[in-house]
Amino acid sequence: MGRPSDAPPVVVEPGDLPVYCPNPAMPLWSSHPRVFLDVEQSGTVRCPYCSTEYRLAGGARAGHA
Repeated sequence: MGRPSDAPPVVVEPGDLPVYCPNPAMPLWSSHPRVFLDVEQSGTVRCPYCSTEYRLAGGARAGHA
């Protein structure tokens, strides 16, 4: 069910927060339980189920250390 490690990250805009996986663009066959991901703290996060990487456009947000 995992994604290839060379798959490009999913870039999310601050207005798209909160980030969750699976995201609406993912095919039904790749479904797993919905998990909310904290991308604000480091600017990047990986889904523990499918290894999809999410990146926050502009990087980590101030005050989320």
